Amino acid sequence: MTQDRPLLGITLMLGFCLLAPLGDAVAKLLGTSVGIAQVVFIRFGIQALLLLPLVWLSARSWQMSGRVLRLAFLRTILHIIGIAAMFSALSYLPLADAVAIAFVMPFFMLILGKYVLKEEVGPRRLAACVIGFIGTLLVIQPSFVSVGWPALLPVFVALNFSFFMLVTRQIAKETDPIGLQAVSGVIAVAIILPLLIFGSLLEFAPLEVTLPVGIQWTYLLGLGIIGTMAHLLMTWSLRYAPSATLAPMQYLEIPFATVLGLLIFQDFPNGLASVGIAITIASGLYIILRERATAQLLATSAPQPTPA
Repeated sequence: MTQDRPLLGITLMLGFCLLAPLGDAVAKLLGTSVGIAQVVFIRFGIQALLLLPLVWLSARSWQMSGRVLRLAFLRTILHIIGIAAMFSALSYLPLADAVAIAFVMPFFMLILGKYVLKEEVGPRRLAACVIGFIGTLLVIQPSFVSVGWPALLPVFVALNFSFFMLVTRQIAKETDPIGLQAVSGVIAVAIILPLLIFGSLLEFAPLEVTLPVGIQWTYLLGLGIIGTMAHLLMTWSLRYAPSATLAPMQYLEIPFATVLGLLIFQDFPNGLASVGIAITIASGLYIILRERATAQLLATSAPQPTPA
């Protein structure tokens, strides 16, 4: 069993929080110059190429039972849809706004936990969900005025990844994280490749294959490497520190995204969006802290085994 090393876990999570918005920034730089399906295909193809040798060299387990493989297939489909929707959103929205809107996910997770997993959720956490969603609406509103319905894409991303996390919970204890990601990369390539072939034959722009030129190759390679490394850093961070310690750190993605948006795209959230981002962060952190307090209370109140 891996021993807890909180400082190492926090450092690894910090790396994830830096890389995740950087990957989004690279996707935004690509814009619509390369078809979205081709971008996602290359993203997962690089993931498979990087992780399959790692699984083989480290003798990790990648074999799965029928049930786990079916759930891994569903998880991969959700992952493909979520990444494609986020990359699409980034072609319309400022980086910080898109990332901040997507952080409505903890609120969706809480609601799904209550109504799908039948978890106990108190009124204060439900109230925080409502307030946090209001904060998200404040971020959406100016973007919706500017670009219309694409401003809602990060909300869809958040809902999609909430289901992604629910599926991941069902198989996390039965799979090796790196082996799972390697297999997911292979599954994603197998799913997207036929779509690219048919898309090119039918001349359907989002699914067409085009030959990248110049800097596009660098962006595509960087996107695949950054996305894969970011996920590995998150996975490894959870091996050395509990999720309750690491979860609040993920909100660092929003200020990092804001700085990257300002430096690369000269974008900065307006006054209303900034207020909404602050409300979303505060509500999300409150929910995380309440979850941690509830977990600690349940742990201390659980009956202790009687010595034999």
